[in-house]
Amino acid sequence: MELVVGRVAKSHGVRGELVVEVRTDEPEARFAPGSTLRGRAARSKEVRNFTVESAREHSGRLLVQLAGVTDRGAADALRGTLFLVDSEDLGSAADPDEFYDHELEGLPVRIVAGRPDGGTEIGTVREVLHTAAGELLAIRPADDSSREILIPFVTEIVPTVSVADGMIEIDPPVGLLDPDFGEPPTKAKKQQEMKLRPTTEENE
Repeated sequence: MELVVGRVAKSHGVRGELVVEVRTDEPEARFAPGSTLRGRAARSKEVRNFTVESAREHSGRLLVQLAGVTDRGAADALRGTLFLVDSEDLGSAADPDEFYDHELEGLPVRIVAGRPDGGTEIGTVREVLHTAAGELLAIRPADDSSREILIPFVTEIVPTVSVADGMIEIDPPVGLLDPDFGEPPTKAKKQQEMKLRPTTEENE
C-alpha cells in the first residue's frame, strides 16, 4: 500500500527549492540528503523518482531541494506532487508507543471502560492529521453520518492503542464528541437556551 509522506505546496525562492507539507513523523529520515523519493504528480498515475540534495526547516516549514530542479519554473511544475513510500518498506515502529499512520487508519474506536458510556463504539479512524498543534485522529462516526470527529492524539485522551487487537480506546472530556463542541451558538440555539433558562425572579 502506498503512503503519502509529503506534498509539494509551492516553490520557494528562485533556485528550485520546494515547500513540502510533511505527512510523516520522520521527515529527517524520509527527506535525508541522498535519499530517493517516489513522486506522483497531482491527477496523474505516473510515478517519478527524485533524489534529495538538501532539506532544511525554515519558519516552521520544510524546504527541500531535489536534484535536477534548479529554478522556480521547474519547482512550480511540481506543485501538488505527492511523495510516496510503500507500507511494506516501513516495518513496525521501533517505539511501542509510536505508530505509523497506516497502522491506525481503519481501527475501530470505543470509549474506555469504567465510565457510564464505557464500551460505546464511536467509529473508525479515517485519517491521521498532522497539524502544527499536534496529531489528530479523524474519526468516521459509527452512525455513518457525514460529520467528522477530531480526537487529539494524546495519552490523556487516547490511553489505549492496540494494533494487534485492532482497537483504540478513548477517554474524551465532556463535550469533545458533541458535534457543536467549540462552535459559537447559533441564534436559534441561543433563543432555545433562553427559553430553557430557569427564572430567578420572585413574585412580589
